Amino acid sequence: MKLVSAVIKPFKLDDVREALSDIGIQGVTVTEVKGFGRQKGHTELYRGAEYVVDFLPKVKLEVAVDDGMVEQVIEAISQTANTGKIGDGKIFVMPLEQVIRIRTGETGSDAL
Repeated sequence: MKLVSAVIKPFKLDDVREALSDIGIQGVTVTEVKGFGRQKGHTELYRGAEYVVDFLPKVKLEVAVDDGMVEQVIEAISQTANTGKIGDGKIFVMPLEQVIRIRTGETGSDAL
């Protein structure tokens, strides 16, 4: 099992969720986050005063999947979240040792 985490632009969330549903993913955890990469930040004007926004709003998705689904999930996220501009985000894949469904006590792949 793997945990696929993706940090994407917020306006791409619905498209990515739909793409994941289309390939059979039933559960996704979404967190609103802030951060920066090469994009750094930008300056904005508010009530006549200029200020720097260091951390940009992003959305972090976490999906626990079987090893056989990892490539499909990566493909769905990367194709759907891609705008071709800086700041599109990143995908991280990590090994997942154990999953337990609290309600039923199911473990491993059955709990996904």
